[in-house]
Amino acid sequence: MSNSFWRDRRVLVTGCSGFLGSWLTARLIDSEADVVGLVRDKVPHSQLMRSGLLDRLHLVEGDVIDYALLERILVEYEINTIFHLAAQTIVTIANRAPLSTFETNIKGTWVVLEAARRSPTVKGIIIASSDKAYGNQAQLPNREDSPLLGRHPYDVSKSCADLIAQTYGTTYAMPVVVTRFANLYGGGDLNWNRIVPGTMRSILRGERPIIRSDGTFRRDYLFVEDAVGGYLELAQQLEHSDIRGQAFNFGMDQPTTALEMVRTILSLSDCPSLEPVILDQAQNEILDQFLDSEKAHRLLGWYPRHSLREGLQKTLNWYRQFLARK
Repeated sequence: MSNSFWRDRRVLVTGCSGFLGSWLTARLIDSEADVVGLVRDKVPHSQLMRSGLLDRLHLVEGDVIDYALLERILVEYEINTIFHLAAQTIVTIANRAPLSTFETNIKGTWVVLEAARRSPTVKGIIIASSDKAYGNQAQLPNREDSPLLGRHPYDVSKSCADLIAQTYGTTYAMPVVVTRFANLYGGGDLNWNRIVPGTMRSILRGERPIIRSDGTFRRDYLFVEDAVGGYLELAQQLEHSDIRGQAFNFGMDQPTTALEMVRTILSLSDCPSLEPVILDQAQNEILDQFLDSEKAHRLLGWYPRHSLREGLQKTLNWYRQFLARK
């Protein structure tokens, strides 16, 4: 990544205090970007808060569905690049309360895009979709030309946001690209009902890890630092390549079952003999879902730098330190 590209560039990161947003914001600041971060709720233990970087960015408190606020941010800070990450990201919450998920994930996306359409300084907009936007496919792996078939609340919210982003790229010739990432993991994810942080917290407490499904669900997992690399590379390429309106998959392309994931984490821990508790209670979730990232390899030159075990080891070290300090 070229630091000269980001030096003094005015960048907006929505959801900057979230799991991915924290890591992306830190990398942008390290690259000397002039970062504006939009947050709705303060998260005291977020990676961004713990990093000590808050005094090195412009922090704006507000909701991503507030059009007047987004327009003001883009105009007053003369934003050049937008990373739209703000979203409700938990599948179980989406199932219980779909309206708030639809409001944030769908309306929030068109608000950002419409405000950007009216801002002459914006040169690049990267919209975070998800591999969940593909829904349940008969043929895997998912490629960028696979149909978007979300059916459950979270999946539908991502399918809709994805299509809206493509609409703005196609109809208005805006510099928009869409990211569809595999399941992200890494230090700083405090959503304990996700498999990686939940498993690691249990293991570090000497407790048996819990698997909500029957253990056979297959997913592709990507280390958060490799995801950040993908975002930054895509943003740079957007200003030099004809990729506007396109979507890109980012993953390891190595599907792993939930049980395999937990056993891999156990093998890296001090308690390898712990047996997971399999609840078999997952509902309204896709059985198998994984990606083909060949397009990102070919057009962006992007490849993950961490193997699954390397990423999980770094993640386990992060949680060990985090939980020891709480």
